[in-house]
Amino acid sequence: MSSSSSHWLSLVGSVWLQTINGPNADFPVYSSQFKEIKGISQVQLNFLAFASDAGKLFGWFAGIAALYLPLWLVAVTGAAFGLVGYGVQFLFLERSGLAYWHLFLLTSLAGNGICWINTVCYLLCIKNFPSDSRVVVSLATSYLGLSAKLYTTMAGTMPRALTSRYSTTKVYLLLNAVVPMAVTLVAAPSLRVVDIVKKKWSQAPFLAMFVITLATGACAIVDSLGSASVGLSSREHMVSLYVMLALPLLIPVALKMRESLAKIRDAKWENRRVHDHDSDGGAETAAAVSVEIQVEDNNKSQQEQEEQSVVVGGGQEEVGGLQLLNRIDFWLYFFSYLFSATLGLVFLNNLGQIAESRGLADASTLVTLSSSFGFFGRLLPAFLDYYTAKSGYNLSRTASMASLMAPMSPAFFLLLHPKHMVLYACTTVIGTCTGAITSVAVSATSELFGTKHFGVNHNVVVANIPVGSLCFGYLAAFLYQRGAHGGNRCIGAACYRDTFILWGATCAAGTALCTVLYARSRGLIKGRLPR
Repeated sequence: MSSSSSHWLSLVGSVWLQTINGPNADFPVYSSQFKEIKGISQVQLNFLAFASDAGKLFGWFAGIAALYLPLWLVAVTGAAFGLVGYGVQFLFLERSGLAYWHLFLLTSLAGNGICWINTVCYLLCIKNFPSDSRVVVSLATSYLGLSAKLYTTMAGTMPRALTSRYSTTKVYLLLNAVVPMAVTLVAAPSLRVVDIVKKKWSQAPFLAMFVITLATGACAIVDSLGSASVGLSSREHMVSLYVMLALPLLIPVALKMRESLAKIRDAKWENRRVHDHDSDGGAETAAAVSVEIQVEDNNKSQQEQEEQSVVVGGGQEEVGGLQLLNRIDFWLYFFSYLFSATLGLVFLNNLGQIAESRGLADASTLVTLSSSFGFFGRLLPAFLDYYTAKSGYNLSRTASMASLMAPMSPAFFLLLHPKHMVLYACTTVIGTCTGAITSVAVSATSELFGTKHFGVNHNVVVANIPVGSLCFGYLAAFLYQRGAHGGNRCIGAACYRDTFILWGATCAAGTALCTVLYARSRGLIKGRLPR
């Protein structure tokens, strides 16, 4: 493929990888059954959720590997970690020889694999679309919000022979192991950095991608609200979701066809010009060639000036290594992320037990709802970046993060109300804001600390996720276990009452920290981003 279509093909590959790169997101669906199979407590279960995030502590290895290895190999390595981590659990889950510490290490290995695939996707978006990296990153990462939805849909349409033989837990473990590797192998040929031919792309591919992405999210929302209400079976919804995920492939195909037609047209024009040369002599043609060379030189000079202006206009201080840890802005960023998006992820990890304590028979509806709205949350920054860029403006990422954190704190406090509708509403708010903050943070890292060391820097930033998962998850499990009065189950709104109060206060503190970060970085960002 030519460079233009190859750029968009790499985006399609990133979209597919992001869609399957959240196998840990379906954990709330089977966590209660998992706890019963292994006979572990709620505290031990939360430590397993932490184990998945603990793998991110070593995510910076992926950033280093991406400097020396082909990106497709980095992605396959991450998928292999997931294959081993979840595959061994699937094979030996019900055997006593698979001890708790085995589960912890295997889950950590699978969690680390997620970082490798994420790093590949981020680097492809940033390097292949440097002028539109914010929009492209938000578009690609929005599909990560569909992971839980995809896995629950696939699990619900498994053949009866499989579901009758294996428990729900083992079905999910099998999908978590096999699906990422299969999709990564399919997408591997597209996972490469392509030489940049032009800094700006035409608007048509972006508009087409937005339409496809919105339609995909609408498809997921309809299914989350209930298949019966629209008269479609789970299998039909699965097929429609697969079709929507395949549609982005039409964009590079269309670009390739257009480029092929342009080459044919140019070839015909060249043949006609050669014929004119034979008829009219070489003097006029030589003059035309001289003019063409001069125009080409002028275009090259203009292109070099534009590239220099892009570097000057988007010039930013490059921060990396230990220098990053000495920055006050880094720690403000680290803790504001910890007290907002990470806290939201811990809430989503506990949806299974929260639903059970509120008397909901099945947590899958709540999980798919949070996943679908998380998808739109991740997509929101892409829309804002696209339309503000057309107007000549750039939104500060830290300001966007602070604005998105603000609704989360009231949502946690509203969860104190025992009504099921309040639980659904607050889950959609927290899922949407968590997804949006996670998406914005990718661009915020490069905005604050530059793009040169992005692969390592962002993996250092997301190391806050295992820290938050351990602290907030253990707190929730401890309070839940205390409410169970020695048992393994706690029923009633009081089970998470104190947890929601503490989480709401923590999220309010995160909003304040991010506001301070915006105030500190506003002058620097305003000076280096084109208005």
